[in-house]
Amino acid sequence: MHLSAVMTPQQAFAKMVSEGDVVIDRFDDWVRQQPDKLFIDYGEDDIRLSYAQFARQANAVAAGLVAQGAITGDRISVMTRNSLVATLVMFACWRIGCIYAPVNFNYKGKLLSYQLNDTLPRVLVVGTDCVEPVHEVLAETSIEALLVHRPLPGDHDFGQGKLPAGFGAGRRVGELAQVLADAGVAVAVPRVYSDLANIIYTSGTTGPAKGVLQSFRWMNQYSLVMRNMNGPDDVIYCDLPLYHVGGAFFMITRAVWNGNTVSLWDKFSPNTFWDRIARNGCSTAVLVDVMIPWLMSAAPRASDSENTLNKVHMQPLPLNHHAVAQRFGIDFITCGFGQTEAGMGCAALIDELGDTEGTPKALWRGPSKAEVRAAMSAFGLPVIRGDQPLAKGFMGLPSPLLDAAVLDPEDNQVADGELGQLAFRPRFPSLILEAYFKKPEATIRTLRNCWFHTGDACYRGQDGLWYFVDRMGGFFRVRGENVSSYQVEDLINGHPKVRATAAIPVPADVGDEDDVAVFVELKDGQTMSESELRDHAREVMPKYMVPRHVRFVPALPLTPTNKVEKYKLKQQLMAELGKAPRTVA
Repeated sequence: MHLSAVMTPQQAFAKMVSEGDVVIDRFDDWVRQQPDKLFIDYGEDDIRLSYAQFARQANAVAAGLVAQGAITGDRISVMTRNSLVATLVMFACWRIGCIYAPVNFNYKGKLLSYQLNDTLPRVLVVGTDCVEPVHEVLAETSIEALLVHRPLPGDHDFGQGKLPAGFGAGRRVGELAQVLADAGVAVAVPRVYSDLANIIYTSGTTGPAKGVLQSFRWMNQYSLVMRNMNGPDDVIYCDLPLYHVGGAFFMITRAVWNGNTVSLWDKFSPNTFWDRIARNGCSTAVLVDVMIPWLMSAAPRASDSENTLNKVHMQPLPLNHHAVAQRFGIDFITCGFGQTEAGMGCAALIDELGDTEGTPKALWRGPSKAEVRAAMSAFGLPVIRGDQPLAKGFMGLPSPLLDAAVLDPEDNQVADGELGQLAFRPRFPSLILEAYFKKPEATIRTLRNCWFHTGDACYRGQDGLWYFVDRMGGFFRVRGENVSSYQVEDLINGHPKVRATAAIPVPADVGDEDDVAVFVELKDGQTMSESELRDHAREVMPKYMVPRHVRFVPALPLTPTNKVEKYKLKQQLMAELGKAPRTVA
């Protein structure tokens, strides 16, 4: 896989297409070529499925969906913490020409009923771990068919919830275990690159969350650069949720293009992380924000670098990336800008250790160090020395498949060093989102002037490299989730005592993410304690969304046009907490 000369955009596109434009076709190629190779090792239950075995199970699920009424073009939703079930449903959807539309398993109440009614899936696959919140809103939906994952005795998720009396009454209800036991076979529906594959929801900033319509080529574009630094013997570690693009597509479908093995888990565990890496000799993983401080806080050991992990993606790139790499012997760290709508917009490779041994030679998997560097350089993307100082927010350079710009509010490009909104323009068809599902006005607004507007504040430095500064438009990052200020405010405003709410991000004490803070204005004559408000929040929103900081105010500060002056509230709280504002560099 040695690559040397820098490819033109046309050559990069041709390479991408030549590697297979439709992930389910690429998967079928591997089933034929290496049926017995391990594809999924689901560590939670010690289930190991070869490419052929996984194909048979996914096909059985596909047949079960058809039996529940699914036809080509239908939307299929899945809501469970069980990552193996979600993966099987994902491939089953694509097999029969349906659209994978996962639901955040933390959702409940208004957030959940909104997404289910917006998607209106033909079939909802739900685990007993999530059945209670589904039961509470099911009467508000017109979903006709349900497929229930009911764990069996001995399964790690056995006992995590049970079916309420009357669950699914008046609807078709099937059992996933029976579907798998029946081992049915579904007729495969041919797919092409422009066919819709997924609807992935992203936080709405001024309104309800938006479903992003993604084509099969979107997934191809998203994984192209990173998978070209992998070889067939790389093992991919995945503990990210499969309702986000990171777990589902950056990890699992990326593995398909090279015929890799995936070590699959339901969630991150700081206590067993390195044991999991050792289980299959994982060579590549993603570490997001708070994972890194947890790993670094463990007592150092002389054997910290004696592991197989040699390529790790970190986004955003922490300032201490080099210290992390030195301690754990991580040879390469990649970073960039990835997004549900735009895919992999920017990327860079940090060569942390040069030719010094990080991963022991006997434990090395994947291409050589020289080949890894050449693979990134071939796309015209930077390879940076690990000991080279990098400004906060470093993202590298734009993908050769996308034109990129930093724009002012009138969509004029700003000068290097000036702050503006990051925007992309695809050079080839079907590379970025097709549209926002059932939201034509939002689609037109975000694609105005032929640019996709990311909603993120960035700048291009005098060095020609690109840097992320902050999020725009009212959403922030909390515990690996994008949290919408609109959603927080809307849910708290549902309390009968509350007149208005303003939600703002405050830098978390650990990591580079945020905590949620709310300023609450009560109705005349009402009183409320912080504990009462938090009790309400816990009832109506996921745990990660519950505000850490609560302040009651007589009135929210407003502009002459009646917009809340959130910057004043943030300045006030930051001063009170003794926190310094985040800066560009």
